[in-house]
Amino acid sequence: MLELAHPWTAGGPGPWILFVPVLWALAVFGVVTLLRRTVWRHGGPGRRFGGPRPTARTDAPTPIAVLGRRFAAGEIDEEEYWRRLSVLEEHFGAGPKGGPA
Repeated sequence: MLELAHPWTAGGPGPWILFVPVLWALAVFGVVTLLRRTVWRHGGPGRRFGGPRPTARTDAPTPIAVLGRRFAAGEIDEEEYWRRLSVLEEHFGAGPKGGPA
């Protein structure tokens, strides 16, 4: 029986046996940290759980708002305003009236 127990009692691996699992844990931690700082932050695999991505800047004025500003500033007359507004409503949906009927 002592022959079977000899490797673990006299000069076994000791605390160094934990060295390889600690190295693997550090490697996994490093890879996850690297992915979080690069790929996942910029819309990688985790982005599908973060909600829809904004398609345009939120502070950019809409084309209908730009048209209204130009009309208010006097750059275009009323006839031009209504003509362009009808074209924009066809392309961009509801105008200032509140929605299509």
